[in-house]
Amino acid sequence: MKASEVRYLIDAGPLVGAFWPADQWHDWSRKTLVTIGASVYTTETVFAEAAHHLKASLPALLQLFRAVDTGLVQLVAVFPRNIGRAAEIVTAYRPRSDAGDASLLILSELFPRAKLLTLDRADFSVYRRRDGRPVPCLMPP
Repeated sequence: MKASEVRYLIDAGPLVGAFWPADQWHDWSRKTLVTIGASVYTTETVFAEAAHHLKASLPALLQLFRAVDTGLVQLVAVFPRNIGRAAEIVTAYRPRSDAGDASLLILSELFPRAKLLTLDRADFSVYRRRDGRPVPCLMPP
């Protein structure tokens, strides 16, 4: 896929919110996905995190699976190719960063024009790409 084709990345929080009506960010997450009207890209690590949080609601979990199956959510493999960069990120931002955040920061470096849908203002306002630029984000007000 071309970097110019990837316009939106998504973190676990909005994935959970989009598919679980009981989530406090459900309305924002759903509305944002509908408004952008495009596929969102994430990593298998972030997908697994969202699926873990959705395990309490089988219907929500199955909706997440369908979103991947239909292409609404696209999974991009960043490991093992970028494991060295992930190690740099989690070391530089210790203890704030984890593998999921590192994988999204790597996606943002690979697709620099893409905006990240996230609820994680505290972390993603601190993280910087390799070139020193912040990750462009869409967050709730």
